[in-house]
Amino acid sequence: MAMPDLAPLHPQIVHFAIVLCLIGVAFRWLSLTGKVPFAGPAATTLLVLGAVAAVLAVSSGQAAHGPVERIPGVDGAVRDHEDWGHHARTVLLVIGGLEVLGLVLALMKRPGIQKGVHVVSALVGLLGAAVVFLAGQKGGKLVYSYAGGPGLRTGDTADIARLFTAGLYEQALVDRARHQPLAAAALIDELARRSPGDTAIELLRIESMLRDREDAAGTLAALNRLQLPGDNPRLQVRAGMLAVDAYVAAGEADSARAVLQRLITQFPMTQRLKDRLAQLGG
Repeated sequence: MAMPDLAPLHPQIVHFAIVLCLIGVAFRWLSLTGKVPFAGPAATTLLVLGAVAAVLAVSSGQAAHGPVERIPGVDGAVRDHEDWGHHARTVLLVIGGLEVLGLVLALMKRPGIQKGVHVVSALVGLLGAAVVFLAGQKGGKLVYSYAGGPGLRTGDTADIARLFTAGLYEQALVDRARHQPLAAAALIDELARRSPGDTAIELLRIESMLRDREDAAGTLAALNRLQLPGDNPRLQVRAGMLAVDAYVAAGEADSARAVLQRLITQFPMTQRLKDRLAQLGG
């Protein structure tokens, strides 16, 4: 019988392995004090399960790495995470073996030797906790710094589109921070072109007209054409605040105050509207 595909479950399995290991090691050290009777059995249970989870984590990671390492520039980070995952599995298997040996010694009624084995398990557990932490850190870097595995868990191509959207948006912010407004505007325009009918992205494009192209009149005209959903107050407030900024940029402070007063009537609990009105002397 073929093994189930564990690749989509890699994040869940990894987190189980990390938690089981860290808490298990903590319980093992606690058990050495002799003051918490349940700590010893709890440590054995957690650490043996942690060893099993580590084996499954490596297996699921190997099943998942193919599509990820084909992303340009990511293969080195994948191998680094994979190597540390193998190290973690090895150490956790050693710890799990020591815990099983402790159980055997308990059945043989050899408490002195069993205590020594538990001390060794606790010491090796410190190494295991460090290695597991590093393996997890490498995995986090792979996800957050290299965007590894978009769409891998769900198989949904929409995940790729979300990644592309995030990339365009973040790069636009970088270009804006580097005082390259036209480059930022071009990226936002491309984002809007690829997402027709998305009100939030259209609002982002209109905002770019003001922030990047300094086109206050065009911003106000576009906002007047924009159809906002009535059940999304956050978008309504955002569009209103953008209109305020556009009126201020156009030198029409009275119109800006009028927009704010209307918004405060609609959303009286929104403090930033009141703060903005106070800034404008309203």
